[in-house]
Parts: sequence; structure tokens; C-alpha cells
Amino acid sequence: MALIEGCKHSVEISVPVEDVESETERVVAGIQKKAKLPGFRPGKTPLSLIRSRFASEIRQEVIQELVPKHFREHAERENLRIVGTPDIKDVHFEKGEPLRFRAEFELAPEFDLGEYRGVEVPYNEPAVTEEDISNRVEQLRDSKAEYVNVDARPLEDGDYAAVSLDSMAGLEGAPIHQEELTLHLGGEDTLPGFTENLRGASPGDVKEFDVTYPEDYGQERLAGKTIRFRVEVKAVRKKELPELNDEFAKDLGDFQNLEELREAIRKNLFAEREFEAQRDAKDAIVEKLVDLHEFPVPEAYLDRQIESQVENRLRMLAVQGVDPRSVQFDWEKIRSANRDKAIRDVRASLILEKIADREAIETTVDELDREVQRIARQEREPVAAVRMKLEKDGTIRRIASRIRTEKTLSLLFEQARKVSGE
Repeated sequence: MALIEGCKHSVEISVPVEDVESETERVVAGIQKKAKLPGFRPGKTPLSLIRSRFASEIRQEVIQELVPKHFREHAERENLRIVGTPDIKDVHFEKGEPLRFRAEFELAPEFDLGEYRGVEVPYNEPAVTEEDISNRVEQLRDSKAEYVNVDARPLEDGDYAAVSLDSMAGLEGAPIHQEELTLHLGGEDTLPGFTENLRGASPGDVKEFDVTYPEDYGQERLAGKTIRFRVEVKAVRKKELPELNDEFAKDLGDFQNLEELREAIRKNLFAEREFEAQRDAKDAIVEKLVDLHEFPVPEAYLDRQIESQVENRLRMLAVQGVDPRSVQFDWEKIRSANRDKAIRDVRASLILEKIADREAIETTVDELDREVQRIARQEREPVAAVRMKLEKDGTIRRIASRIRTEKTLSLLFEQARKVSGE
């Protein structure tokens, strides 16, 4: 077996003459049964005529049967971990001679696992201050705010304007329509274009104007675009926040008083920050492990990784209202731009998989059941139906793999040497 480069190998395989002749006879007999030629009843056409009339079909069928069969036998005999589909070249098929061909293929990389316990990683235990809790309480008050109409007058900065809004031009895909939208003039979340053009407008006024969205705007279909809008001012409103007391806490959930609410917020904030801090630490551990392990990555793995990234991107665009079919991709440019990251991502995946094997980490039935039940609750469907769907499209395997990876990362984090990140 010859090494071409990286994970690419090639092998020349010869199929014995007797195997070729036996398969040829089987194919010829099969064609004879089905052949309908003038002057002969079905199944009675002379074999010599079948061989001459259907020579091309016979050749193709024999090759299609023998090549994958003998390559598979070779791979099993040599314990080769084939990645992707082999590329078959230089097929030699002549009467009375062995069938010879060359197969080029990729093998899963073999590498020695370095030390993965005790990796040094920056980590600080999260902290929650009283100010943090108060800020979250204010966010909750803001979410429960009511907007009350005031007497009609020209809009000023700080006012809340109730408007109807329609996009007129400059936007690809579905137009924007909001029957009623509340805009805070001069507020951080309101684009300057809206504030500048609505300042001084009164209820009943209709205005058309252009708004330019920032290049880094959250919705990609709007980022960097200049959109023309038609806006009708419906009312001027003021914002009224609920009073901060025990009744406010009771309205939010199963809390007896404001102190219980603040304690619940403290726990939630700590859990959020702990999750983020541990996620960052786990990412840092993986990056260090990738730096410590240098090995070639099969092109088939890279293509699969990049395709997955593109699919995720398309799903995000769909959520933002962009039709994925309207997006034109230059695969070679995408592949080139994402190659380095894909190499690291694939290496990380292979390293974590090998650590999981070494540590005998597996996804349990109970863990998988809990995740399926969570998805069923989220989608409001019967558990059995959700499980059947997940098994049918292969998602159940990906879920099991993700759980296994998370357990492996948790082990690495537990065994890491945490040092102050300050």
C-alpha cells in the first residue's frame, strides 16, 4: 500500500482470472434470461451472441460487482479504517486476464494520545454582586412595563412612539410590515435614522424616509443595507414601570416576597456565569490539546465539517427571513476560507473521541431518554413519535455523540489545573 500524502493511500488489487470468469458467466446468464432479440425466444439467445451484443453492459456489470467486493475484502483483511468513498483508477479488464485496478482512498488518522489530564487553564469562580441582582430586577420591571397613551403632541427624544411601519425599497426577500411597533426616540435600541426622522412628528403624520443599518447589525439581511420605510405615527406614549414590592415578586412566579425573588435571581445569575466560565475554560483546554496533537486530517472529514458549518449558516439565515435558495455559494472559496478552522475542529473532535475511548465514557440509555423527553416537551409531541423521527433521520446518533463529548469535556475540566485568569 502506497502513501500519496497526508491520509491518502493507494493500493493495486488483482482479481484472479477464475473469479472474473465466474462473475462474467453469472452476468451473461442473467442477461440471457432477460434479453429479447429478434428470432429468439426469451432465455434461448445463444451465449456467444449475448457476449458480443452486450459486451459493454457485461464489462460494466462485472466491474461494478468485483471492484467494490475485492476492495472491501482487502480493507477488512488489512484492518483499514476507510474514510469516504475510494477513487477507482486504471481498471484493466481483458479476456483471460486478471481484473486489475488501483484504488486511492483516505484512512482515518492514527495518532498517539498525549497527556490530557491536568491541563493548565485560566479560570475564575463566578461572582454575583448585589448590583448585578438589582440590574436583573430592573430588567424584569422593564419587561412588565406598560406604555400609556398621552395627549397628542410632537414627538421628542425620550418619548415612546406607537407607529405602523412598512418597508418600501432596498430590501431583498419578504418585506417588513409591523402593524404596531413602539419606538423609543433617542434610545440605545432605536436606530438614529428613526429618531431623526420621527422627531417632531405628531399622531396622524405619515413619513417616508431612508434608514441605513450598521454593517454589524444582528439580522444579516438588513446589515449594511439602506431601506426606505413608510411610517405612520399612531400615538405618543409614556412608560410606566410596576412598583417594586412583594406583590411584584408574587406576580412573577412562586415567590412570597421580593427577597425570595432576589435570591432566585442570585442563583440563576451564578448558574449562567458558571456555565459560561466553564464553557470558556473547556474551549481553552481543547485548543491546548489541539496544539499538542499534530496529525493529518482526511479531506473527507474537512468537507463534512465545512458542509456542516454552511448548513448551520443557512439555518440562521432562514430564521432571519432569508430564503437559503437565494444564496449563491462559491464552494472553493468557502472551503479555502474555512479550511484552517475546519482542520482544528476535526482534530478536536478526534482527540475528544479518543479520550472518551480511553476513559470508557459512554452515553447511557437514561441520558439519551432524558434528552429525547426534553425535545418532546419542547416540540409538544409524544415521546415515542419524537424518538422515531430522531432515529429515522439519524439525529439520535448525533445527540448521543454530543452527550458523550460533553461528558468528556466535563472530565477534562474537573482534572484541569485552574489558574487565575486575571
